[in-house]
Amino acid sequence: MSRPPEQKEFLFTASDFERVRSMLYKHSGIKLNDSKMDMVYSRLARRLRATGLKTFQDYLARVEQHQDEEWEVFINALTTNLTAFFREPHHFPLLKEHVLSIRKRPLRLWCSASSTGEEPYTMAMSMVEAFGTYKPPVEIIATDIDTNVLNKAKAGVYPMDRVDKLPPDVLKRFFLRGSGSNADNVKVRKELSDLISFRQLNLLDTQWPISGPFDVIFCRNVMIYFDKDTQYKILKRFAPMMEPHGLLFAGHSESLHHAADLFKLRGQTVYELAPQLRQ
Repeated sequence: MSRPPEQKEFLFTASDFERVRSMLYKHSGIKLNDSKMDMVYSRLARRLRATGLKTFQDYLARVEQHQDEEWEVFINALTTNLTAFFREPHHFPLLKEHVLSIRKRPLRLWCSASSTGEEPYTMAMSMVEAFGTYKPPVEIIATDIDTNVLNKAKAGVYPMDRVDKLPPDVLKRFFLRGSGSNADNVKVRKELSDLISFRQLNLLDTQWPISGPFDVIFCRNVMIYFDKDTQYKILKRFAPMMEPHGLLFAGHSESLHHAADLFKLRGQTVYELAPQLRQ
């Protein structure tokens, strides 16, 4: 249950919340529902303390001015980054089967919401397993709007509890155990890092710092944060960036029925280009 406003450190009104929602949606396409008011207060109250500002009105005015790095911090604070190694594991055997069926080299894969790196590193592990070498003929581009999580992804260092559910042979093959002060951490092998290029990208930007064509695009558990119109606009930009044989992997709760003119369901939340686009 939400605390009454008078019991909070800072006054946070419905008007402030609507202003935050509008700013976030305009910049990133992410729609916050009414239940996120406490989450927004908690995350942004930290920024008021850090900046020494006393009201949300003053803080949001600073963010809107775009005169310093606070805009980026604001976006980073409000984006949700839930991820795990081999999340939705049914996708990865399909991924391996797909890349082995393609003759072109090198293969190009795009992870469009890499978060802290677990997903693109899982893609890289799958490529090593598929081709039986630490140097598969694959390049992976991993992007995210959040620069903080991208930095973590680039570092490739994870606490043990992030990998403790992985099979021992996978852990041994793809991670290095830390020692001394890093004894509770693991680091992904350099061979995996070498397969991935991490870049900042906002799916709502008019220009993307990457170009196709891609054999595979992962956009899993991202569309759920956008409304249908925004989803369609992004999917319409994905389509011409894909090879005719390309596959798009979506999240377990995501459906692309509203974009049937662009993508056709091939398997469990795996899509291929609509027939008319595969010429």
